[in-house]
Amino acid sequence: MSHEPNLGKRRGTGIPVAPSISDALKTVPAPPPGPIIDRRVVRITLLALLIGVVAALIAQILMRLIWFVTGLAFHGTFSFDHQTPLDHRLGLWVLLVPVVGGVIVGFMARYGSRAIRGHGIPEAMEQIIVNESRIPARMTFLKPLSAAVAIGTGGPFGAEGPIIATGGALGSLVGQLLRTTAMERKTLLAAGAAAGMSATFGAPVSAVLLAIELLLFEYRARSIIPVALASAAAAGIRLSFDGAGAVFAMPDLHQPTGAALSLYILVGAVLGLVSVLVTRAVYAVEDAFERLPIHWMWWPALGGLAVGLVGYFYPRTLGVGYSNISDILSGNLAIAAIASLAVWKFVSWAVSLGSGTSGGTLAPLFTIGGALGGLLGLLLESIFPGAGVDPRIAALVGMAAIFAGASRAMLASVVFAFETTLQPLGLLPLLGGCAASYLISSMLMRHTIMTEKIARRGVRVPSDYEADFLDRLFVRDIALKELVTLRASQTVGEVRQWIASHAPGSTHQGFPVLDDAGILHSVVTRRNLLDPSTPPERPLGELAKRFPVVVYDDRTLRDAADHMVRHGIGRLPVIEQQTGKLVGIITRGDLLGAHRQRLAHDSDPQRHISLRGFASPRSK
Repeated sequence: MSHEPNLGKRRGTGIPVAPSISDALKTVPAPPPGPIIDRRVVRITLLALLIGVVAALIAQILMRLIWFVTGLAFHGTFSFDHQTPLDHRLGLWVLLVPVVGGVIVGFMARYGSRAIRGHGIPEAMEQIIVNESRIPARMTFLKPLSAAVAIGTGGPFGAEGPIIATGGALGSLVGQLLRTTAMERKTLLAAGAAAGMSATFGAPVSAVLLAIELLLFEYRARSIIPVALASAAAAGIRLSFDGAGAVFAMPDLHQPTGAALSLYILVGAVLGLVSVLVTRAVYAVEDAFERLPIHWMWWPALGGLAVGLVGYFYPRTLGVGYSNISDILSGNLAIAAIASLAVWKFVSWAVSLGSGTSGGTLAPLFTIGGALGGLLGLLLESIFPGAGVDPRIAALVGMAAIFAGASRAMLASVVFAFETTLQPLGLLPLLGGCAASYLISSMLMRHTIMTEKIARRGVRVPSDYEADFLDRLFVRDIALKELVTLRASQTVGEVRQWIASHAPGSTHQGFPVLDDAGILHSVVTRRNLLDPSTPPERPLGELAKRFPVVVYDDRTLRDAADHMVRHGIGRLPVIEQQTGKLVGIITRGDLLGAHRQRLAHDSDPQRHISLRGFASPRSK
């Protein structure tokens, strides 16, 4: 602490702020306490509602396009009614149908947009992270058209992935056409994506959770409210078209016993391991296509050939295949049929997706996971006959657990399985199984099936969400209270002599300047004072070019940090909210020092001890 009374030192308690500093107080970063939602959020919410309605209508159109292409390709009919490839009479000609679809998708990707390739969600994640949520406008029609061709010609994908991608592209387009910030565009993109999933499966809550876990990278009222309302609106539109029944109907379940619950958790753990293997296999196939000596435009045609070959011997693998999931969950398939479906659906899907065609991951993963879960349930039922294992519940757990492990969207997976089956007694097994899958996947795989592709391109996707540590601490908790101040009437030369004397407090990088009445006048930096171009006889009061930028003592460190960035400064005088007095100063070093506590909380005991011994900026 300095003992230089001729330099106007104050102890930081009682220095009044003059009315002339009122302009400076207007720069305080945070608004007074009040509503956390403003008019812009209401505006974005209304836009999200509109996007949700439009995305739901697009979902209905895409499904009918898929049925139309399916009827044309496999039955030679022109109809927008529901159709599947299962009862086709093409014989060996079925081998060529997916190839033709692959050729068309390849041309659309090369001459339209390469972004239509893949399952949609990773591409949306990349645009959010690296391109401020800007998706090209042409994606709003190229993605659904390419998906309709790929799936309608037998591609082993669900319609949900392309619909999610199309809804996201629609939200992004609206955000680009209107004056929105990057954060608002991200919200609109996520609202469109959630609406797409909600309109496909009638699962609005899991759609919101999927948006939180994979797209928003945050949980705040300003983003959750628009996304939730968009998802609800899309679910309402779907009700008017498809009714309120379960998407994947299954018989009523019985309350699981404790022994059965432990075995369902084991099923989830096994499916977590499978999710890792599936993810690596898909990208191994993609890497194999990358090594082919032909242009990538032709890869979907090669993938289509594999789809046709598998479909010829096992037709259930062709097309959307939502009925397969219902049959698995209802126990309508024999053991051999379930095993064949799991194996051949995986082969067809992995090769086709790895070839770069337009398709999704949700429905194929649900089919594979449900089949494997059902088989494990039958095995456990025979090994532990008294445990009360229900193979249908095991299939439900497998369906959700494989997606939880592959995507790390654990909560979305749990709620999705409940919303699409309307079986509340499956929630406890789902929670345990998906958590076990999440654990195994996190231990064995750094990136997910959604993030591996963009991680290879150098894009880092957030995986852990936590409250901002700086937003939990107040400025008053770390601001320097022992102030060293200068007077506006002092000359630069006098202060230079004081600095040269190495007196206590003279090594600081910034100093509040007071007028002769002890009122805060400005802030000068050490660089200003030692600048050779500044005449030594010049008073300190003439160095100030603007009122000082200040912060209230009851604001958070996040407010202070953002304030420093906005104004390009490294220190802020701290003003008491109630009395308007100068009570301290906060610097960038204080903000960095505050992270010591966060590091200590996250460290092991030995590391914690070493952190406590670390010298703070004020002690040096």
